[in-house]
Amino acid sequence: MNKYVIIAAGGIGTRMKSPIPKQYLSVNDVPIIIHTINKFQFAVPGIHIIVVLPADKIDSWEEFCMDHNFEFNQQICAGGETRFHSIRKGLDLIHGNALVAIHDAVRPLITIALIQEVFKHAEANGNAIPVIKMDQAIRVVEGVNSKAVDRNKYRIIQTPQCFHSMMLKKAYEQNYDASFTDDATVVERMGTPINLINGDINNIKITTQQDMLIAETLIASGF
Repeated sequence: MNKYVIIAAGGIGTRMKSPIPKQYLSVNDVPIIIHTINKFQFAVPGIHIIVVLPADKIDSWEEFCMDHNFEFNQQICAGGETRFHSIRKGLDLIHGNALVAIHDAVRPLITIALIQEVFKHAEANGNAIPVIKMDQAIRVVEGVNSKAVDRNKYRIIQTPQCFHSMMLKKAYEQNYDASFTDDATVVERMGTPINLINGDINNIKITTQQDMLIAETLIASGF
């Protein structure tokens, strides 16, 4: 079965307080998005890579790839108004039965092993969503009040989230809803069970300067 990954690369770096979109910032002299894409190339030889970008960034992406001598089996897609609409456009480039992973461009610490596990479990079970347990106490806020909840009932969601292509394309035919926070919520709306697998605590989404320091330390150590 053919394997694809859609790289969601529409971030603008607001919380990073950087004029450069965070996926283009360098970690140990290599841009974050190159770290990310290379992990998928190493994990799944021959994988088809779809990079979803803001429409006004496509020309600069092509220049970026040339400047970094970064050549790989890619298709480029202009994104939409929201992440939902961007992924829908990326899915239009996929034909036939395949496995499709969707991954944040700014998660360069994904491991080859986790990528392979996600594809394996999705092929067997229809979908696979990596999660990690919560290790801190949490409370739910209701107006001016709050109350403790059992952290063992909750999980932190990661990417890549992987699905059979027909399942995912059908889910993305639905009308957009603001409650669609990730691909699993879109698929779940159809009544499809979501299969959780163990994620990786190091598979962080780089959002802040502190995240950059963590990534630099781990990558420098050979992660």
